[in-house]
Amino acid sequence: MNRIFQHRYILRRNLIPIIGMCLCFYFIYHSIQGERGIVRLSVENREFASLSLKHDSLVREREQLEQKVVMLRPGSVDPDFLEERAREVLGYVRPGEITVISN
Repeated sequence: MNRIFQHRYILRRNLIPIIGMCLCFYFIYHSIQGERGIVRLSVENREFASLSLKHDSLVREREQLEQKVVMLRPGSVDPDFLEERAREVLGYVRPGEITVISN
């Protein structure tokens, strides 16, 4: 019976520090592994970097397409560009002409 009282006394005496340590471990764990933790932050940063690269390439592609559209407007038609586009779309080739296709 004396042992039971000793264990209860030790438990009561150390209950607050034990709860405090458990709370500290809980918050430390979730600050590292949680939904808004350090690991998730690094994953989000990597995703942001890859999406930023994709965005930059799409912006460049859009600028190129806008430049082509400007060259085909009625007031500023570039004859060479018009001929190039017509040949590419319609597949016309002059006799003896060598066609080089690049992507």
